[in-house]
Amino acid sequence: MIELHFTRTNGPADEAIERLIDLVGGIEERELVREMILAALKAGQEKNDRADLKLMNTTMKEMRFTGKMFGPYRHVRKVTVFGSARTRPDEPVYKMARTFGRKLADSGYMVITGGGGGIMQAANEGAGEEKSFGVNILLPFEQKPNPVLAGNPRLITYKYFFNRKVAFLKEADAVALFPGGFGTLDEAMETLTLLQNGKRNPLPLILIEDPERGTYWAHWLRFFREELLSQGYIAESDFNLFEAVDSIDTAVERINRFYSRYHSIRYVNRKLVIRLSSPIDALSIEELNRRFSDILEPGGKISPSGALPEEADEPDILNLPRLVADFNYRDFGRLRALIDEINRC
Repeated sequence: MIELHFTRTNGPADEAIERLIDLVGGIEERELVREMILAALKAGQEKNDRADLKLMNTTMKEMRFTGKMFGPYRHVRKVTVFGSARTRPDEPVYKMARTFGRKLADSGYMVITGGGGGIMQAANEGAGEEKSFGVNILLPFEQKPNPVLAGNPRLITYKYFFNRKVAFLKEADAVALFPGGFGTLDEAMETLTLLQNGKRNPLPLILIEDPERGTYWAHWLRFFREELLSQGYIAESDFNLFEAVDSIDTAVERINRFYSRYHSIRYVNRKLVIRLSSPIDALSIEELNRRFSDILEPGGKISPSGALPEEADEPDILNLPRLVADFNYRDFGRLRALIDEINRC
């Protein structure tokens, strides 16, 4: 048995992997694919339990298909919509979700849902078949895709919730949550946790209240303030990470506003690079440095810039103006506030 390493010290095994890559052809990221092959071989050598190997195998298959399905649409912004599968079509909040999907589509967005009924179906109905994605889940009780997504090439059904969650958030440019059950709250907390810790780049997280009831997210936010904030478990700036609204028009407007000047971010050698759709004048940059000095490294600053050499792998946006910041990598709630201020400049 050959003891395998990710370094090129595997002798004939390395040569065989290289020949295999050459044989199949069409592989651009050779080094990454080589390491994936090695990881699979090492897992097989390590006498993992069959259940562990099945989990690794299914995860790779599901994530491969996720990339294949979403890949052609990476240039289109998408909004993930969560909410109860039990919401009935005659309920006002169902009609809100359907209107939300339609207005998102009219604004140029595509919609991602869990593919089921209730709020998910309503959002897909509003967006229409051509602007809808579904990331469904296999359950002990069968969950069929809703009629909008049945047979749709932009539908994928996952075995594992964690792969499904990756798709929901990795592919989204905004997240909107209607009232729902445990699953909705799970997705809300998952998204908030990733945003708070910088494991997901900033995006609009919109909590949409049913105006006829008006208590679902209000109770949630009260708990945040009376229990979490008062005990020091979260910071006041964490409330910048989300917005609660009771109007579909406001929800769409908040998403549009977030991308009115801000385009995207990237981290390059401990520098935060903020890509913009239009430049900011010198006086405004000076004001940003003054107001957001608390989230910069000691002696750090926010400076205008063009594309950095490390960004050459994103040729479609090399022409965009940038701000480069010496961000402290700690307060992502304040970073969201910085983005909001950039959009107001």
